[in-house]
Amino acid sequence: MISNERPHYGGRHSGYPPKPPVVEDTLKTEKLQVERKIFVFALKENVRGRFLRITEDVNGRRDTIIIPAPGLEDFRRILEDMVKASAEIPPKTAPAPPPPA
Repeated sequence: MISNERPHYGGRHSGYPPKPPVVEDTLKTEKLQVERKIFVFALKENVRGRFLRITEDVNGRRDTIIIPAPGLEDFRRILEDMVKASAEIPPKTAPAPPPPA
């Protein structure tokens, strides 16, 4: 092995068979469009427990976060605090362009 190479464990090309998919039951789904973004909120459950999967889709590019059910109450509290702060803190205005010379 060359000194800057690292052994590779897992992944598609590791020589190990892929993990079988985990069966997930969808309990509730909501979709929200904000400007050009689409958010999908899916409350799901599998053998490891319940979780909320939030997927952001922007022109076909998707990013996902997963929040385990025990963290949902804290997530809600922080989200409510952010909504409150957004309403209370005035937006910064863009600086005025310099006057013509």
